[in-house]
Amino acid sequence: MAHVRHLALALALSSAALAAQAGTVTVITSFPKDLTQAYKNAFEKANPGITLEILNKNTVAGIAYVRETPAGQRPDVFWASAPDAFEVLNRDKLLAKAADIANPKVPDKIGSFPINDPGGMYFGQALAGYGIMYNTRYVKANKLPNPVEWKDLLAPEWFGHVGITSPSRSGTMHLTAETILQGEGWEEGWRTLLRMSGNSSAVTERSFGVPDGVNNGQFAAGPVIDFFGLSSKFSKFPVEFVYPSETAIVPANIALIEGAKNAAEAKTFIKFTLDQAGQEVLLEPKISRLPVLPYSELKGKIPEGYPDPAEIAKRSKVHFDVDVSQSRYYLVQSLYDQTITFRLKELQQATKAIYDAERKLGDKAKSGKPAELLAEARKLTWDPLVNAKQAGDAAFLKTFSGDKRDSAVSQQITQLEGEWNGKARANYEQAVKLANQAAAL
Repeated sequence: MAHVRHLALALALSSAALAAQAGTVTVITSFPKDLTQAYKNAFEKANPGITLEILNKNTVAGIAYVRETPAGQRPDVFWASAPDAFEVLNRDKLLAKAADIANPKVPDKIGSFPINDPGGMYFGQALAGYGIMYNTRYVKANKLPNPVEWKDLLAPEWFGHVGITSPSRSGTMHLTAETILQGEGWEEGWRTLLRMSGNSSAVTERSFGVPDGVNNGQFAAGPVIDFFGLSSKFSKFPVEFVYPSETAIVPANIALIEGAKNAAEAKTFIKFTLDQAGQEVLLEPKISRLPVLPYSELKGKIPEGYPDPAEIAKRSKVHFDVDVSQSRYYLVQSLYDQTITFRLKELQQATKAIYDAERKLGDKAKSGKPAELLAEARKLTWDPLVNAKQAGDAAFLKTFSGDKRDSAVSQQITQLEGEWNGKARANYEQAVKLANQAAAL
């Protein structure tokens, strides 16, 4: 009888263990369906009884969703490309520690950048670099030079040929903007962003709008995270991807959310993505991401001509500082939207007026009154409305990292954004007048 009772207890315990394992892991991610579907298939095959549910949102919307969902009802895993987004979540105490699932074969750093959070709150799951994707047929047909550096996209002949998105719509664009700002310095970096945007034909709704537009010939080129460019290239689209000397190789991260519904199963999924089987999924042609596992651990699996992240990190001029990026996260998004996203038409008009005057005047644009007028027009069009001193001011930055649900904070931000928007419009309109005056001389 005792034997039967023990057997019943053992069966009950084993059923309970199975029930605990069986469940749904909800993953909130900005990654495209090609990648998430490949992981869903591979993970569910390796872990029968656990279902992966994918909640696709851009990184900024993903952070907001986690913030607004009560503990116990939150999704289980946050998975995205932007390390500063994880710092924002960590600062708000929305991540849970899961240090026991780290893969010991993953190196501590890529270049000077830590792959995993030293506190064990999030893990590098893939590596990502930022650069320029371009359509080889479009470039050739329009007699444009193959771009190599960010500066190449600022030339007058690139007017109307560039596709961009906004940091507030895309974590990867935020990282690209921040890489340029850290590589060139705040003010020069903003001049690059404003000039590149002045040459653009559209601000896309999501980060994959830029690579899609380059793939189908809507744009000649645009700034993208490397896996968009590499997956298109390895899937035989007529595109190339280049890493400028100002790039950053940083981890795309994965983390357990604090107050998750199914923490145990979520850990199983995170561990899968970090182990060899999960790392090999990254190398499928339609995904083409850089693994965090060293290439020595993936012998025979690396495709020919695949980029080596260690080499790119060594060549890069940018030592990416995630703390600087996180401290001005919302400032960069707000300033970009008010001066570029919502004022693109006026920015394009001012940029075109400057180019037209320069073309018409030729050498006359370099001296005297025309030179003065054009210098002022360029300043109004391409100088940022927030200078480096303001951008480094802790009290000013604190306004933007404050709780938007606080009416005083929200009011202050709204007022600043309104001022920038109005000032950007007035500046661009004045720049058009000055450029036209110069052209008429």
